This record gives sequence, structure tokens and C-alpha cells, in this order.
Amino acid sequence: MTDKDKVIARTKKWITDVVIGCNFCPFAQKEMKKNSVHYYVADNANLKAALEFLIKECTRLDDDPAIETSFIIFSNSFEKFTDYLHLVDIAEQLLKKEGYEGIYQLASFHPLYQFAGTAIDDASNYTNRSIYPMLHLLREESIENALANFPDADRIFERNINFAHSKGEVYMKLLRDACIE
Repeated sequence: MTDKDKVIARTKKWITDVVIGCNFCPFAQKEMKKNSVHYYVADNANLKAALEFLIKECTRLDDDPAIETSFIIFSNSFEKFTDYLHLVDIAEQLLKKEGYEGIYQLASFHPLYQFAGTAIDDASNYTNRSIYPMLHLLREESIENALANFPDADRIFERNINFAHSKGEVYMKLLRDACIE
């Protein structure tokens, strides 16, 4: 198994055990079962390369409707959360500039993710704490369709926070970290 294969396997385990297992995204299981998730491992990426990978993945989604969503995984880049937030900000600007606003939505995950106004050890941060820094591209139309058919879709975020708080920071950290082993 190559290093990239290991990164993808760990990411799939995180999606299965944390994202699906905690029901943080009620739509993820369907796409995992359909095998419609693409994974791109970006080794040693600087800001310029990361943005090039983002546009490459947008083009991949443009060209292949069987791929519902794509993860760009930075296995050894953007370890500092502030550097990662800068990447997310520039990436969102680039999506607008390239005409992808309203077509693709960017979700962000990072091992040190921290919501504004929360303490670093707040369990709710684990709703977006992944095992690697990642940019997640989703089809906007698919999100809208899924949310339109989901009861209380506007409460998903609140429910996720409540779940994480009920489990606690230690549990959430152990669950996430088990995906690396």
C-alpha cells in the first residue's frame, strides 16, 4: 500500500466512523455506498499548488457526473490552522472568479478546526476536525436537492453540536484519532 493509499484509507475510515457514524452529514452514507466520492492526495502543497488542485477537481467534477463530491487531502501541508484558513479564503475567492459560485460549494475540515467563539477543547469543533487538512467540493445542486427533502435540515448543525457536546471532547478526539491507526 502506498502512502497515498494509506491517506485515502484513513480518510475513508474517518468519513465512515466519524462523519457517518456520528451522523454529522446525513447524506454522506449514500454517496459512500454509491462509491461516488473522489479523493485527491496533495503532497507537500503550497498555496499555489493547492489552488491548482482545487480547479483540477472542479474540472474533474465538470467532466464526470458520476462523481458527486471530491476531497482534496493535504497529507503534509497546511498543518497550521491559520495557514489553512487563509487557503480556504483564497479558494472561495477563486471559485467565484472561475465561475463556480453556485455550482460547487466548499466545505472545510482540519485536525485543529476551531469555530469562532469556541474554546480549543470544545467538543463541537470535532464536527469539522478531520485527520488531515482537507477541502471538500460538493455539487451545490445536489446539496439543495438533499436539503429540500430532509426534515429540519436547518437544524443539522445544531444537532451535530449537541451530539458532540453529549459525547464530550475526549470521546470525539479518541474516535477521530482511531482513524489514523
